[in-house]
Amino acid sequence: MTWWEQFTRWEERHQLPIDATLTVLTGLLVVPLAAGTASSWQVSPVVVAAFAVLAWAPLAWRRRYPVASVVAVYAACLLHLLVGVPLILPSDLAVLLALYSVTVHGPRWAHLTAMGSALVGNLAMASGLLLQSWSGSAASMAASGIAIWMFASVTALAVWAFGLVRRSRRVTIAALRDRAERLEVERDQQATIATAAERTRIAREMHDIVAHSLSVVVAQADGGRYAAAADPEAATRALGTIAETGRAALADMRRLLGVLREPERTATGAVPAVPGPGHGAAPGQGEAAPYSPQPAEHDLESLVEQVRSSGVRASLVRMGTPRRLPPGIGLTVYRICQEALTNVLKHGGPDVTVTVLAQWQPAALVLEITDDGRGAAADSDGAGQGLLGMRERASMIGGSLSAGPRPGGGFRVRAELPLPPGAPAADPGAAIGLG
Repeated sequence: MTWWEQFTRWEERHQLPIDATLTVLTGLLVVPLAAGTASSWQVSPVVVAAFAVLAWAPLAWRRRYPVASVVAVYAACLLHLLVGVPLILPSDLAVLLALYSVTVHGPRWAHLTAMGSALVGNLAMASGLLLQSWSGSAASMAASGIAIWMFASVTALAVWAFGLVRRSRRVTIAALRDRAERLEVERDQQATIATAAERTRIAREMHDIVAHSLSVVVAQADGGRYAAAADPEAATRALGTIAETGRAALADMRRLLGVLREPERTATGAVPAVPGPGHGAAPGQGEAAPYSPQPAEHDLESLVEQVRSSGVRASLVRMGTPRRLPPGIGLTVYRICQEALTNVLKHGGPDVTVTVLAQWQPAALVLEITDDGRGAAADSDGAGQGLLGMRERASMIGGSLSAGPRPGGGFRVRAELPLPPGAPAADPGAAIGLG
């Protein structure tokens, strides 16, 4: 903020004290000058000084109360015209100052009325001057009166026009300031909304990653513990599955948190290349690539295989012609299937069978996960957010999701997700697949 802006704001906050001080200081010069003209009108200097004070004093509140100020100034000038003092210089300049102030700071009706009153007052002043001091013919008297009135009126009109320009500028500045304030509020609101949406997205991703991985780990740990005594090889396989699941969860976590960090730059300022899939570090060897692609619909087979390795009889059925999906829709398909399979691991019970159906229709992808487990009879702590997260993911891309127990037992999750128009086929030769 410049010094001029600071001074302007300070001056706007202290209008009344500043105007009152300036009025007193200028009044010390104006009132004596006005009293000095008393001899020209054969009026007592005290009376002239009193009228000068009455006309000049209301300027002290000309910006704080512009209507009251202009009324007081006009009334004082009209009063000294009525008592036979048609002109008091320079105190009558208060008329122009009051007219300017009410034009800039007052309501529209007030400055229009003030301008009309000034024209009438100028006519009265010109008439009073001619009646008291003119001795020529009537024609020259009328011409002189018109000239005096026109000069005074043009001066008032110039002051009024200048005040209108200043008023327009003040209105424009006030509108720009109000717009800037509203834009700041809107920016803060948009930032808050974006932050909340991003927090929800991250929480949803964290839930899907952690809940699925921990469910697999818990299932394998329980199975390995019971099988350790009778079948050491089964316990070894369970530990291997736990390790692989943990590595996959860690990689997903790094991938998710990696987008929240600024990319590291080299000494030349270039962003280092990130190895793609298959070119990064092996699991357990150094850092995983934080910007590797997010899982998508083509990763469903590995997801089902991971669930199958935990002891659940899981199968994947594909119908229709697969198509390439945008990353957001592909991730939604993967996360919905992941959450549904996680619920099967947690609530399906022993010896559960689950089937994942991915049906490619002309305008939509139908994803259905069904199992023959305990379904609605399963125990739940009521603190899960899985079903809500799946519905949110589906609705974000314009789809729908239904979940509930099956009539013959078990549970079913069905999602219908719209496909973008013109999506290219991923594998034109594959129509039906079974995994």
